[in-house]
Amino acid sequence: MPYIQFDTRKRIDIWPGISGTVYHSEQATFGYFDLEAGVVLAEHQHPHEQWTHLIEGTLEFNIAGEKKMLKPGMAAFIPSNTTHSAIAHTACKVIDCFLPVREEFRALELKD
Repeated sequence: MPYIQFDTRKRIDIWPGISGTVYHSEQATFGYFDLEAGVVLAEHQHPHEQWTHLIEGTLEFNIAGEKKMLKPGMAAFIPSNTTHSAIAHTACKVIDCFLPVREEFRALELKD
């Protein structure tokens, strides 16, 4: 399927205050997520490379101790197994891409 309409896909809750829709290719997961204002994504890491592109809002990222306030049009790259966290200073919309596929996100889609 070469075209995906994200607003018709099943919404999933990733973490409290973070939800959206995802699509998976054989090698990557692509997500369109909403973050509620004030959401704190605790420090964590995962084996996936991650690209986060901010569409709307103000999002503070901390990647391996380096902090940056993202504004619309900015992106962050998180290498595999790198600790990172984030704070949504306002409501935000982001596009995330993960390599390889986030199987736990696929599992959330399959839940009723």
